[in-house]
Amino acid sequence: MALPSQLKPIQHHLRTAQEHEKRDPVVAYYCRLYAMQTGMKLDSKTPECRKFLVKLMDQLEMMKKELSDNESMTQEIVGNAHIENYALKMFLYADSEDRSGRFHKNMIKSFYTSSLLFDVLSVFGELSDENIQHRKYAKWKAAYIHNCLKNGETPQPGPIGMEGEAYDDEFGAEGGGPSEAPHNPPQSQPSFHGHPSNQPPASNFSNIQIPPGSHAPANTPAEIPHPEAAQPVKPVPVPRTMPVVDPSLLNNTQEGDVRLTPEDFTRAQKYCKYAGSALQYEDVGTAIQNLQKALKLLTTGKE
Repeated sequence: MALPSQLKPIQHHLRTAQEHEKRDPVVAYYCRLYAMQTGMKLDSKTPECRKFLVKLMDQLEMMKKELSDNESMTQEIVGNAHIENYALKMFLYADSEDRSGRFHKNMIKSFYTSSLLFDVLSVFGELSDENIQHRKYAKWKAAYIHNCLKNGETPQPGPIGMEGEAYDDEFGAEGGGPSEAPHNPPQSQPSFHGHPSNQPPASNFSNIQIPPGSHAPANTPAEIPHPEAAQPVKPVPVPRTMPVVDPSLLNNTQEGDVRLTPEDFTRAQKYCKYAGSALQYEDVGTAIQNLQKALKLLTTGKE
């Protein structure tokens, strides 16, 4: 069934779902769930839109039954971690390729698809500031590199000053690339240091601090092909730097009269789930950081 023009903003999320139908059904499900929720807000009254959305709901119900034994479907925290880790995995692969000066259609698609998956995270609640910034940066990078290559120009690798710049995130229906975007960024190259948690507000890109691709998991998704891509470039695994364990957390007894709320237990459980998901990708650093957050919350009642 053709997508009604009123629902055009969800077309790329639906295409991403279709691309992951067999590769990762959980990603496909949540992409369609996001598309359905967004579509309901866009137009659920006109006959063609209502018919399309009802069909999409039926598809979601069918997928939910087929995946009923999957924890990512039955536990929201696990589903959230699954989508977030997948989005970050794609983002870090594209970022690593970008910083290494390897510009190709597969990395452009990875940047853009990661931005769509950061959209999808909103089905679980409000996005973190860090994920909002990742999403905006990924969309801008995809548009910028696409247009540089289209115009025969060499993109500037890594984070670049983007304050005052804009991008058009409308990707061509067939080509998978942005139709228009700025391709002459400022020549200034700011320095980028610090942890992502110290990032500036998302509206200010002049000093953006995107985490280096050097800590991307070894098994980054070079297997996510663009329809027109030739041979995906395999990133070279690099040594990871291990975060320092906070010694104050080694004593795992609660401080004084700490009373934990149900929300505290939920947050601590979320951090533990994130740590488990990170270990699936052999990302020890992220696992340790999340476990430390859970320990601090449980022992002090504060994050």
